[in-house]
This record gives sequence, C-alpha cells and structure tokens, in this order.
Amino acid sequence: MLYEGDHFTEYVYQQPRSVEELRQLIDAAEAEAFSGYGCDGDDHWTPAAVREWRRDRGRIREYLADRRGAWEAHDEKSAQGTAPAARDYATYLDGDLAAHLRAYLFWLDERRPPTLTDRLPPL
Repeated sequence: MLYEGDHFTEYVYQQPRSVEELRQLIDAAEAEAFSGYGCDGDDHWTPAAVREWRRDRGRIREYLADRRGAWEAHDEKSAQGTAPAARDYATYLDGDLAAHLRAYLFWLDERRPPTLTDRLPPL
C-alpha cells in the first residue's frame, strides 16, 4: 500500500504476493474508515485502459520522486514506512509490473488466470 497526496489516502500499488501480504491488505481494508477498498477493479479496467495507464507510467515515477521528501518527513513522525513503499513502487514500475499486467490483461479477456501454456497478450 502507498499513501497519496496531502491527506495520505491509501491505495494498493501491487497485488499481494504472499499469504502475509494478503493478510496485511485485508487488515488495512478492515481498518479503513471510509470503505475505500472497493474490490471492483475488474468492473472498471479494460485492456485498452490498462495499456494506456502503463504507457503513462513515467508520470507516476515523477510523482513518486516529487513526493519523496514529504514521505520521508512523514515517516520520521509516524514510522509508517511510506518512503520505502514509494521506492518499492518505483522499482516495481520497471520490473515485475509488466508481467503482472500481461497476466491481468489475460484475466480481463478470459476471466480466468493464465496457465503456464497460455500465451499472454502484449502490452
């Protein structure tokens, strides 16, 4: 999870990769007072929208770099780990994200997870 903007609203920047990460996400969703975890992304994302979002990821990199100082200052007071999460997100943008998005494109088209023999769509 990462916190955005002046009010540090939460958003999930990467799907859980382990049982522990899933547990942390569920805990955060249960504690979130405004019910912001909709669990409805599949109702809103299309393959075209996913590809467009990925093409524009440089904007996200810039945002993460611009907010670094604010997150580090916030972490000094709260110890919430926002700055390390932002660095992790920046690394994820140019790393594993591409493979995860290709699997998600497959999911959007087929409504099932890909198998090892399925061909994943291009980004």
